Amino acid sequence: MNIQNSLLIDGAQVIGTGASFSVINPATEETLCLCNMASSDQLDQAVAAARRAFPAWSQTPDAERSRFMHQIADRIEANAEELATIIVKEQGKPMALAQLEVGAAAGWTRYNADLEIPEQVFEDSDNRYVKEHRKPLGVVASITPWNWPLMIAIWHIMPALRTGNTVICKPSGMTPLNTLRLVEIMNEVLPKGVVNSVMGEAEIGNAISGHTGINKVIFTGSTPTGQRIMVNASNTLKRLTLELGGNDAAIVLPGSDVDAIAEGIFNTAFINMGQTCAALKRLYVHESQYEEMCKKLADIAAQQVVDDGLKPETTFGPVQNANQYRLVSELVEDACKNGGRIICGGKALEGLGYFYPPTIVADVLNGIRLVDEEQFGPVLPVIPYTDVDQAVQMANDSKFGLGGSVWGADLELADRVAQQLECGSVWINNHAEVLPHIPFGGSKMSGVGVEFGIAGLLEYTQLQVINTQK
Repeated sequence: MNIQNSLLIDGAQVIGTGASFSVINPATEETLCLCNMASSDQLDQAVAAARRAFPAWSQTPDAERSRFMHQIADRIEANAEELATIIVKEQGKPMALAQLEVGAAAGWTRYNADLEIPEQVFEDSDNRYVKEHRKPLGVVASITPWNWPLMIAIWHIMPALRTGNTVICKPSGMTPLNTLRLVEIMNEVLPKGVVNSVMGEAEIGNAISGHTGINKVIFTGSTPTGQRIMVNASNTLKRLTLELGGNDAAIVLPGSDVDAIAEGIFNTAFINMGQTCAALKRLYVHESQYEEMCKKLADIAAQQVVDDGLKPETTFGPVQNANQYRLVSELVEDACKNGGRIICGGKALEGLGYFYPPTIVADVLNGIRLVDEEQFGPVLPVIPYTDVDQAVQMANDSKFGLGGSVWGADLELADRVAQQLECGSVWINNHAEVLPHIPFGGSKMSGVGVEFGIAGLLEYTQLQVINTQK
């Protein structure tokens, strides 16, 4: 596999002139390649290229932009094997999950390509005709995380292109390679300057969020970084969409069929080894079914094959990076010191690679780090409750508000409980499902704005009211 590690500015590949850094395979701890960060001058060049490309791209007819996007989807599908392999090597997830990510990226691209930008008529009377018009914002900067590096780049870039914006993309330094390849693939189709890539960490991120030539930043990642972006963006009042940390709670209603729901709970808690913003991260179970649920989840965990994602038998890959690996271990150790009981897992695997098995921790309560913090890894705390009102109170006792879920056969009760949860999305008998036509966004410290569907598309536009006197 020929790994491309250069920036792409104004349709041309260039090598970053900033500091070099290593991209590490989390399954082997080997260096995949050395990359160079962009300098501030190269960021300026990328912004200038995007601004030059904006007038023509913003005036390109909708049908033509849609055609370009379908061609990008074709190119993603044609390069699916390469993209999936890069994802496994730099991110760590099993190949089947990486292939799903690539397939979803192509599908999401096609969905956005076919979206119609709505324009409402506010008044059509004898005296006046008033309508809305949606205009592109200009240059959109996308800053992506390391957990779903291809998929989230698609989530950011495609609605921007559909609405006539040009793009600067900055991937995570942990997993830059597939995103750089994606931008290269896009530039096989798009006019030069429409999508550009840069690399860097805090310095470049700060420069992006404060840049006077960038009109919007869309960021997926941690709450502290989102807060810094908001501060830096305040001088220019640029538009922001921030999908930030989550510590999603799930409530299992009394009398639920544990056998029927346990697999769904396990899969949505440990999706991508738990490294998903909207994964189920705290599970509240009625005391009458508490031990039964813990045992069932442990039985499912024992069936997982924890190994290198390139091996066909692997179902559970490594934690993506050393810092997150250490944090997961630290949180489990702290839980044990505070009375936590390890039902399964609980200790990193020996040897190379950041391998940590799926871990269930019982006998913990709100107030310890594993429950209160976003662990973002393969650990699930299970917390007992005595009545549903108590469960709701504990679920809402968090600064985060991304998602939540309610599990049980009584759908009327589940709906009432769901409406009491303080989060942007609530699933009933499911969790962490995001779909291209359904808006998704957080409350409290979990974000600003929404993505997906028409509501997410319109966040890339400026509303202009045109008021005509007849």
